Amino acid sequence: MNVLIIENDLTAGGVLAEGLKAEGFDVTFVQEAEDPVETVKALNPCAVVFDTPAADGSDLETCRAMRRNGRTEPILFLSDRHDPADRAHGLMAGADDYIAKPFEFDEFVARLRAHLMHRSISGDSRERRKVGQLVLDMHTRQAHFGKVHIRLTQREAELLGILMDNANQPVCRGSIYDQLWGDQGCTSLNVVDVYLGYLRTKFTEITRVGGPFISTVRGRGFMLDINGYKCAAR
Repeated sequence: MNVLIIENDLTAGGVLAEGLKAEGFDVTFVQEAEDPVETVKALNPCAVVFDTPAADGSDLETCRAMRRNGRTEPILFLSDRHDPADRAHGLMAGADDYIAKPFEFDEFVARLRAHLMHRSISGDSRERRKVGQLVLDMHTRQAHFGKVHIRLTQREAELLGILMDNANQPVCRGSIYDQLWGDQGCTSLNVVDVYLGYLRTKFTEITRVGGPFISTVRGRGFMLDINGYKCAAR
């Protein structure tokens, strides 16, 4: 399994690389200036690690670009910034994990393996969900309703999967957070609202043709209403 490390200081990343190699991973380095998005396409790594994010935020844009291009592998940020806002920005850009330095190498490897295992389980046993006419393909991260197709990021697909598993039943913000971000140390529940906003925007076309919509149930959470907006409006 090849892990791609995006590191502006290749010397500084040597210790991390040697540790991963000792754990049985192949490791490839690339610098931010070398267009890592193209490198990811060429290498198709099992995971991507940003070691010490760039001060200009280019790492966040690279992460977003990877997700926009359909990349599904785990993305982890290793950073010397401890501010919860920095952690939230990394997760909202599409990263699966944000680990503040200094950290225990064994914990990092355990979290990396956990993300890889989660991807494998999701791909093998929960690739396809269907509720009414709404179909979610976790492998391609596309949702279909009739002739309408929308493409989702990995996190948006996971969020929709939770709502579909509980169709017509509200799911509280805390439960969504625990399932998707609970093991990553993100201190703000606002990340749930941010991703619900992303998902609702993409769901506009499905809702427009009478498909399910995501409603807010005051005091109880969020719900995928499979009866459709037109039915609810009657």
